[in-house]
Amino acid sequence: MTAHAAAVQNPVLGLRPAGDRAVLVELRTLGAVLALTSKLAAAQHAGDLEVVDVVAAATTVLIVAASPDAVARAAAYVRALHLEDAERAPGRLVQIETVYDGADLEEAARLTGLSPEALVAAHSGAVWDAAFGGFAPGFAYLTHDGAPSVPRRSSPRTVVPAGSVALAGTYSAVYPGESPGGWQLIGRTDAVMWDLSREDPALVAPGDRVQFVPVRASAALASPSSAAGGNAPEARARAEAGLVVVRPGLQTTVQDAGRPGRAALGVSPAGALDRGALRRANRMAGNTPDAAGLEVLLGGLELRAERDQVLAVTGARVPLRIIPPDGAQGHDPSTQGHDPSRGREAPLDAPFALLAGETLAVGAPTRGLRTYVAVRGGLEAERVLGSASTDTLSGIGPAPLAAGDALAVAPPRGAHVVGLPEVPPRLPDPATPTELRVLPGPRQDWFTDASVRAFFEQEWTVTAQSNRVGVRLDGAPLERARDGELTSEGTARGAIQVPASGLPVLFLADAPVTGGYPVIGVVVSADLDLAAQLPPGAMVRFVRQPGAPTTPEGNAHA
Repeated sequence: MTAHAAAVQNPVLGLRPAGDRAVLVELRTLGAVLALTSKLAAAQHAGDLEVVDVVAAATTVLIVAASPDAVARAAAYVRALHLEDAERAPGRLVQIETVYDGADLEEAARLTGLSPEALVAAHSGAVWDAAFGGFAPGFAYLTHDGAPSVPRRSSPRTVVPAGSVALAGTYSAVYPGESPGGWQLIGRTDAVMWDLSREDPALVAPGDRVQFVPVRASAALASPSSAAGGNAPEARARAEAGLVVVRPGLQTTVQDAGRPGRAALGVSPAGALDRGALRRANRMAGNTPDAAGLEVLLGGLELRAERDQVLAVTGARVPLRIIPPDGAQGHDPSTQGHDPSRGREAPLDAPFALLAGETLAVGAPTRGLRTYVAVRGGLEAERVLGSASTDTLSGIGPAPLAAGDALAVAPPRGAHVVGLPEVPPRLPDPATPTELRVLPGPRQDWFTDASVRAFFEQEWTVTAQSNRVGVRLDGAPLERARDGELTSEGTARGAIQVPASGLPVLFLADAPVTGGYPVIGVVVSADLDLAAQLPPGAMVRFVRQPGAPTTPEGNAHA
């Protein structure tokens, strides 16, 4: 057999590691991508592979597994395959009315050498194919032969409005909900791209065809919350209240173990960012590890018990105070909290009682960023796609808590087996840089040798723009070794993506499942809980995982 014939039979160009729980498979064609995803789905269904997620893109497939051993088995499975391109028939035609008044329309036109009018005519005159999904629920990558190439923004926006029609590389897409993004915005639509109340939540599915229809009337942009299918505060209030939110703090969300396994739909895993902290809180409260609790950002939460409860709080180091029922009259607006002289202290990292009428006040952290509150029985909240977690990127799940929200508490299950933490929580030390262990990323070769050294040698600063999507870092920008754009591909939790600005972003649980910026490294899974506790201003140093290769091609499991 000739080398050419072998390449036709097995169009796998290579495998690149994407951390200790994922591998990125590079393929020659989209047809090969479809063939591989079909094979992986069959092997997973048969129990031959322990695969958590499979994320298809234009010429890559990201395989996410539960353990390094499972990744190694998946990589060996792919190497042994002989693939042939899969064909698929064109799907239905979806027409999307669009107002072409995007903030980047003139810049996108300039980059393509066209006038804005000509770019609009070219964009709306083409019939686009939905090649694959990703980035966010309802986000479809659209392509057509002859589409002009438009570079992404040098630095992604922290907020892109829902309904934005955008270009990046040779792709077009519609942002289904408000989210960060680096695509060039050329228009907007009121089409609801993702709605869990529909039988098929995605308006555009892979294989469909899309045509953009120019309109002059103003488009009322779709509300992410209305399209997401999350719980409204009114729905929570109708449930029998076990706890009532007096003050929600800066951001308090319901979180559990998340919704892994939905990345093919563009759904991020979500769930508690510090997974160990939520498990410890649940264990102390006598719950199963995946019971729903609260994730509290920078303290400020106050909860009143409607009936006797058992709570446990862990994670960031915060003062806890229990205010008696008559202590509510001692609330001092000037201090933004209850009179600290009233009530009694409650312990961290241990279960305690909160009696009917009493209020738990969670203070500001002295170390760490996020605190986790578990209540015996767990919180009762509607499960969306198998989880009660709030996904801040897509809007799936309950809305962040608001004052007056009533939280239902599930009945305790079985005997209350209360366990204390096996190990103390890992939290950043404000006095020293926090070290995060890193494996080479699948696109480390996109950066100069000097930039790779600088990535590991310098201290990075966590910026105030960080959130549940990712930790944004400031420092000396990293330089790429090549020009051009990276075709969008799957990204794993812990991926450190570097946009054209050269400033890294460490992806957390609500990050998009695909991205178009190169990943220089991936934080090992064991250090992601620590990364979730990094406050703004914290210093970070990335260190090579002991025994890890210095280049991505050298990883043993890939």
